[in-house]
Amino acid sequence: MAERRRYLEGAEIAVSKRETDVTAAAVPATSGLRPLYGIVMMVLSCALIAATTLLAKALGQGIGAGAKGEPLHALQVSAGRFLFAWLALVPVVAIARPSLRTDRMSAHIGRSLCGWAGVTCLFAAAAYMRLADATAISFLSPIIAMVLAIPLLSERVGPWRWAAAVFAVVGAMILIRPGTEAFQPIVLVALASALFLGFEAVVIKFLAGREPPLRILFINNSIGMAIALCAASFVWVMPTVSQWLMLAALGALMVCAQTTFIQAMKSGDASLVMPIFYATLIFATVYDFAIFGAVPPATSFIGAGLIITGALLLAWRESIRPQRRQPRSCSEEIARGRL
Repeated sequence: MAERRRYLEGAEIAVSKRETDVTAAAVPATSGLRPLYGIVMMVLSCALIAATTLLAKALGQGIGAGAKGEPLHALQVSAGRFLFAWLALVPVVAIARPSLRTDRMSAHIGRSLCGWAGVTCLFAAAAYMRLADATAISFLSPIIAMVLAIPLLSERVGPWRWAAAVFAVVGAMILIRPGTEAFQPIVLVALASALFLGFEAVVIKFLAGREPPLRILFINNSIGMAIALCAASFVWVMPTVSQWLMLAALGALMVCAQTTFIQAMKSGDASLVMPIFYATLIFATVYDFAIFGAVPPATSFIGAGLIITGALLLAWRESIRPQRRQPRSCSEEIARGRL
């Protein structure tokens, strides 16, 4: 019996060793593919996000309204975005059955209110601006979140992060061109979008690590839908069939964009995939040219380049921050997967 026991133990060790060897041989191939998968997901997310802004611009300019229809107000467009995004999430929540109980409802309401206001302002700006300019200005939100985190979250900001803010602000001034004939008041709406989204990021920093992602996503879309539908009731016009379909596509694309973004952040390091997020600007420029024939001037490219430089500098600085600094900064929380 003793010999048989030793034989069985030896066989188990041999099998275990072979399984370990096979696993070790397979890991490099799998781990090598995951960053590539993350990059692909981030590029897809960029394309989808730019597509939602394009649809918002088309709805705001009356495309799909027909002979008797009217352009849709930005409040109504954002209501469609939240409504159809919520409808797309309901089956997921019904299958996954996550716990939706929370004791941080006030934070969820604040986050949803800021997110709704930011999206609405972005849609309003996109209807009257080049998509490239509106998108570039929205990229100021991480910088704004960094500044807001100083008084609201007591975070410390070093010289590198302030340098990133300077790059972004100079780029914004080039895009906005205040005090010149090229100045458009609608850019103030785009700036308001970046400000609201910056406030939203601060709340996300508070919620991150305390609530599961699906709960945050569903509660946010539920509250956002309620706020958006109430606001849209004051400017409501009956959409045409084409406009209903475009609103449904906008909501579905937004959920897909959020899903692919989360998948990208799970599959690759933030320092690898987050810089690719700014390819949204490329897709927005291509879409705007293809549908509306809009060609950004050289100043738009310069201003957008400086804003992206500031955002990338901020992302780079966050990627090399010492691990001992806790909690993570607000801008780092965005880089690790903003919903």
